[in-house]
Amino acid sequence: MMGGSEMGDTPVDILFRGGRVFTARGGFAEAVLVRDGTVAAVGAERELTRLAGRHDTVDLDGGLLAPGFTDAHLHPVQAGLEHARCDLSELYGLGDYLDAVRAYAEANPGKEWIDGGGWDMTAFPGGLPRRDQLDFLDRPVYLIQRDHHAAWVNSRALELAGITRDTPDPADGRIERDAGGAPSGVLHEGAMDLVGLLTPRPTAEDLDAALAGAERHLFSLGITGWQDAIVGSYAGSDDQLPTYLSAARSGRLRARVVGALWWDRTRGLEQIDSLVARRAAAEGLDRFAATSVKIMQDGITENFTAATLEPYCRCGGTGLSYVDPARLKEYVAELDRLGFQVHFHAIGERAVREALDSFEGTDPANRHHIAHLQIIEPSDVPRFAALGVTANLQPLWATHHAQMDELTLPFLGEPRSSWQYPFADLLAHGTRFCAGSDWPVSTADPLQAMHVAVNRTEPGGSVHVDYPTARTPFLPEQRLDLATAMTAYTAGSAWINRSPAGVIEPGRPADLVVLDRDPFALPAGEIWTTRVRMTFVDGVPVHDRP
Repeated sequence: MMGGSEMGDTPVDILFRGGRVFTARGGFAEAVLVRDGTVAAVGAERELTRLAGRHDTVDLDGGLLAPGFTDAHLHPVQAGLEHARCDLSELYGLGDYLDAVRAYAEANPGKEWIDGGGWDMTAFPGGLPRRDQLDFLDRPVYLIQRDHHAAWVNSRALELAGITRDTPDPADGRIERDAGGAPSGVLHEGAMDLVGLLTPRPTAEDLDAALAGAERHLFSLGITGWQDAIVGSYAGSDDQLPTYLSAARSGRLRARVVGALWWDRTRGLEQIDSLVARRAAAEGLDRFAATSVKIMQDGITENFTAATLEPYCRCGGTGLSYVDPARLKEYVAELDRLGFQVHFHAIGERAVREALDSFEGTDPANRHHIAHLQIIEPSDVPRFAALGVTANLQPLWATHHAQMDELTLPFLGEPRSSWQYPFADLLAHGTRFCAGSDWPVSTADPLQAMHVAVNRTEPGGSVHVDYPTARTPFLPEQRLDLATAMTAYTAGSAWINRSPAGVIEPGRPADLVVLDRDPFALPAGEIWTTRVRMTFVDGVPVHDRP
């Protein structure tokens, strides 16, 4: 991909030319010169050629050079672990799932548990698989749902966990039951731990390999930094802080990463000393910081655990607030006082309001943000900018697909259905954006997410693209322009992480991505066709697609 001078002992500049440069500073340029891992100059190709010393050339070939993408909300280690287990994420339908489970069990006869995940709720009536579908195995089975808010288990797993018709629901979850009251095979939210904590724990080597594999995959998508949205133990997962510390200290971690430390919703202020100590363990590291705290305030709409202001249609109930709203403000105020960034999960409009209420009086310099934001009551939209709170967007979800049309809209009703993912309204009020994928819940590909942000339709490469309404724009008045969406994924998310990257200007690290075409020159409906050719961190190629 590079051409020019022969590589030798003398440092070699890199000249990017032959396409356009998206600077994430409100405009485009013609060329970029990189020296010693840093952007040295941005401007006209002729001028930069004159400034360059001994140099290599990257010919953009009509494509686009952009800052490396930063994903502000994802779970890479968990994704790596799931890929190495019984991985259903690339499949769809009960038949395919059972074939994969059977094949995995046959290939791993010595495994005590069959664990993994990636199943889609929409593959089952009412979004609910059953335990008897997995009872062809005499080993326990524990499969996490694609959204990570439920688990599908078989009878053997329920037996080992001691879960019967008499087992009460935990305060932060629900055991799905059949008409007779017996556990039917799905565990929602906090109930996942009843079985998940019994599954074999991954070794340190497993976790290291998962992180390394995830980083390679993210580099292939142009992602050079991220915020891991759960660094701690949750729903049977393992604390990933030691994994990140080891990778950062050894130099194996190349990306720029912030870990959001998990807020244990069963505890209160007494856990803050531990969070301070965990943050201190990462101080001084070049590639990793543990400066954020993740608070999951509610669940998801599809299983009625997202916190709403009014009851769900057909089923009643207003979801769950995992952290007592009466105490939430106290917790957030103390975290803010100690200089932590607070990173909220909030799906339902009540959870969004509770998060915003907790930010009243906090310091915007701590760069607090709320992720997901599926439903926002309109009067709360202006409060983001007023409070200096960043909206952490997951654009991929803002489309018509089976989960939305069959498991969400019928239970939200109007006007609440029309309050979903109000990106344009937030922008109109001056809200700062960052963006992420929630991978492995969704693909980590930022270009697919940008396609949805601009079109509000499923991208052509989606597994949902053949759904009858997938090409019908979902609340099209909430579309964003491509420059805004790409800025959220570059400058916006880098800002949230306090990363020096995310913008192409002199003095910034040369964390860059070369795209095979210029998405700004494409019809909006073709943005999804754009692919990553090369990814650079500090001017060094970390991905080069043949």
